[in-house]
Amino acid sequence: MTIREITRQYCTRDDRLAAVSYFGTFTVYFLTLYLAIQSYGTWWLAAPLVVLNALSGVRLYVLQHDCGHHSLFSDRRANDWAGYGLSTFTLTPYRMMQHNHNEHHKFLGDLEMRRSGEIHTMTLAEWQKAGWLQRLGYRLYRNPLFLIPIGGVFIYAIRYRWPKNSWAIGPVGVIIHDLLLAVWIGLLFWMGGFAALIVYSSTVAVAAVLGVFLVYLQHNFEDTYWERRPDLRHDEAALKGSSALDLGWWFDLATANIAYHDIHHFNARIPSYRLRKCHREIRATYGLATIEWPEAFRSFTLKLWDEEAGRLVPFPKRDRWMGAGHSASV
Repeated sequence: MTIREITRQYCTRDDRLAAVSYFGTFTVYFLTLYLAIQSYGTWWLAAPLVVLNALSGVRLYVLQHDCGHHSLFSDRRANDWAGYGLSTFTLTPYRMMQHNHNEHHKFLGDLEMRRSGEIHTMTLAEWQKAGWLQRLGYRLYRNPLFLIPIGGVFIYAIRYRWPKNSWAIGPVGVIIHDLLLAVWIGLLFWMGGFAALIVYSSTVAVAAVLGVFLVYLQHNFEDTYWERRPDLRHDEAALKGSSALDLGWWFDLATANIAYHDIHHFNARIPSYRLRKCHREIRATYGLATIEWPEAFRSFTLKLWDEEAGRLVPFPKRDRWMGAGHSASV
């Protein structure tokens, strides 16, 4: 049986499992947020609740992502309505997320369409030709201390108030989403004052860090896949250019199995609640590579795609700050 045939066996939607995942995650989200606000001022109690709330927020985002693929519930309209319902709490306009993410799937691994991805990657050749100012900007951009905390908060709290392609796809939907988000924040202030806003801001920040951590690892690892057309192969891009993070059962539960990103890109119709089992079956037969914690952290040292070697590499050591014309020292 081929990988394609195996994945097709796991595409069946189960509305009961979907409802448990959807409403169960919302229950955890609202409960931990309420308890964290009530615990404000007692940091040792509030802090773990903030982390739990942030994890549930990440899981809500993954479920919204499932809805965008119409893979959570069996009915297409149910997926869309569920996606809209999640939108306010993920800070992500549903239709814009759906459109931009589908573009990401369409151009995965395409070196000529890298801007469709979430995190930009330069090639080693582009780095060697770049001037010092471009190198400095890219170096700052790919620094984990900038990319994850600052970049994460910027994307979810600011950039998603008007995502890319908003004018072309649905400006009205984005405006309505932002108004509903303002109402939600106003409701939190009405219920809990500044303490509620501080707790909520903390959970958003932690969720943004976790979200960008995941997004980075999904496609930025040493043996990932990039190719130029016409040599680009979409099945290879899905399985080789997307990671499978084997970071433990609790991590999978908290992130709705999105860590098995290779199988998701190979067949986006698989619901999140079936991804783990599907991946385990394929791994037992075909030996799919997985990334564990040590390699996950090492991946943040990899910055450039080396087309000749076919792998992601760190910055060259000897031309770190020099511009074009000085790369011969590498």
